[in-house]
Formats: sequence, structure tokens, C-alpha cells
Amino acid sequence: MTAGMQAAIVGTGFIAGVHAHAVRAAGGEVAAVLGSGAATTASGVRAMGARRGAADLAELLAAPDVDVVHICTPNRTHTEMAQAALAAGKHVICEKPLATSVSDAQRLTELAGEAGRVASVPFVYRFYSSVREARNRIARDAAGPLWLLHGTYLQDWLSASDATNWRMDPALGGASRAFGDIGVHWCDLMEFTTGHRIVRLAAQLGSAYKERHLGDGTEDRTDPGTEDGAVVVFQTDRGAMGSVVVSQVTPGRKNRLWFSFDGPDASYSFDQEAPDALWMGARDQNVVLMRGTEVFGQPASTYSRLPAGHPQGYQDAFNAYVCDVYAAVAGHAPDGLPLFADGLRAAVLTQAVMDAAASQTWIEVPA
Repeated sequence: MTAGMQAAIVGTGFIAGVHAHAVRAAGGEVAAVLGSGAATTASGVRAMGARRGAADLAELLAAPDVDVVHICTPNRTHTEMAQAALAAGKHVICEKPLATSVSDAQRLTELAGEAGRVASVPFVYRFYSSVREARNRIARDAAGPLWLLHGTYLQDWLSASDATNWRMDPALGGASRAFGDIGVHWCDLMEFTTGHRIVRLAAQLGSAYKERHLGDGTEDRTDPGTEDGAVVVFQTDRGAMGSVVVSQVTPGRKNRLWFSFDGPDASYSFDQEAPDALWMGARDQNVVLMRGTEVFGQPASTYSRLPAGHPQGYQDAFNAYVCDVYAAVAGHAPDGLPLFADGLRAAVLTQAVMDAAASQTWIEVPA
């Protein structure tokens, strides 16, 4: 179904390599790579096994052998690149955030609709089999009406006072870092899995350090610029309440996305660092449902491509995501594919969190 898909990858960092692996796993080929300069392009071609490098974006987009463009560049570049790719008639996968403003995300969503191209944002946590099983059971109302939706997304990669990254600069990454980078993943996963939508929220942003070392061996210090963490409480359109704690400065937590979705009769819990297990709680017994076993239904088993006991990891989920995007390009759109509209949703939630934190009041989230 997806064999022969030709991809171009813009960017040469960690996530670009994840995309390249997923392209091949989906039966496609990396036709071209574009880095920030000639040297990074050349190293990207070697690292990602691409056929060639591109001199610039215009050359890449004009290439007749490119079906899908994967945008894996700093946040501020997404709008211009995605717009150009759609105008060139290409299908697009754009790393989140889709854009650093609601207006830009809205425009890209509209352009994608007008172009008639598949345009997707990698909310890849949707593609864990355990998440799909939780979604399926919740849809059957096995827990009763959900009333409490809560969780965390914790990392530690910016926990040192001299840690630096382009995402810390609002001009490059956008006004929100921790929530805009990882908090939106949790919110997308919650809304996808439960069917609830956040309609009202309050938020507080914080930083572990009032100032940070630049990390270049000098004594210079800099304002953190963007938040290290956020606490968000919310209400949903179905009458549930919830909360999420987000942090990129929690030592020892490498990528711990965790949720618990609670109804009066059952609760469902998932931990991305132990993704093969879906924990289901009840008054009389707790059950751990293991991926790859017969207890998983068909919607979840579709994404269980390894036997039980062979752990499904982040790259596996990403591979499944790209495979679904390519299936949609081939005319076979699967259920639950995250599109530019979901990227717009993330931009709307990010702006609402920033507004709520600034005003210290509850904010109504636009539909």
C-alpha cells in the first residue's frame, strides 16, 4: 500500500533520523535531505541513507520524485516551509508545533484543505497499541462516564543550569517551551483517547532557575526565556475535571508521559516508559493488560506488530504513524490520523495556557 513512497526530509537533527527510519519501515525511500548548510546536508545524506542532498528548499520542492516532505526544523521555520510544500503540491508531515501562533496554524490548516494534500503533525503517542486499547474500552463506556482526567509529562534533559537549546529562545521556539513542546502531546493524547475536549483551563508556569549559564565556559548568564514547567487544571465538554503537570527539569525522568483516566467503575493508566502495559483499576481487582495478548481488541492489535514480550518502543510507534500517513497518501485513510487541524488545536491550547498563566484566571478555550 505504501511501498515506493518517496520522501524528502528537511532537517538533520535527532528527530530527522527518527523520520528517516520510519520512512524506510513504511516501505518508502528517503529521496532527498536538506540541512542548514552544505556540510549538514552532506552529513544528513550519509546518516539517513538518502539518495541525494538538496541545495535549497526550492530545489527540494521542485523535485518530481518527492511525494512527501517531512519538516524537522526549528519551530519558527514551520509555517513558511509547510506553506511552500503545500503550494508545490506535496504531502506534508510537519513536526509540532505546527506553528508558533494560532493565526499561522489556522492558515496552514486552511491551506492544507484547499490543496487537497495529506498534511499531518506527529502526535505519535496515539500509535501505541496500549493507548488504542484504552481508547477502545473507553468508547465502549466500560468505565462509566469519565469524571477525572489527570497525568504528567516529565523530562530531565534541561535540568542542568548550563543546559542550553534553541527551544529556550522564544524567537526560535515560540513563547511556550515546556507546554508547547510536550504538554500539547499529553493534551492531544487525552482528547484522542477519551473523546473529551478541554473547554476551560487555568495555568501556572514556572522555571527551576531564575537565570541559566550559557554553557559556553563563560560567566555570562541569561534569562530562561521560556518556562521549564507548567501546571494546568481544566474542565471538559463532557463535565470532567482534570490536571496535567509538565516539566523538562525533573531529574531522572527521561520521557515519562503518564495518564490516568478515571470513571466510577474503572480507571485506565498508561506510562510511555512502560508502554506494553495498560493498567486497568477496579474496586475488586486491578488488571494489567499486556500488549500482544488476546485481551487486546482488533483496533489495538492493528498497532501491535511485535509478539508479546518484544517491547514496543517510541520508534515503533513513529513507524506506525508514518505508515498510516503514507496509507492516507495512497487513498486509504486510517482512523485516528493526526492532521494539521490537530496541530491547530495544540496551538489554541498553548495560547490559552499562556493567557491563563499571564492573567491568573480561568480561560475559555476557543472551540
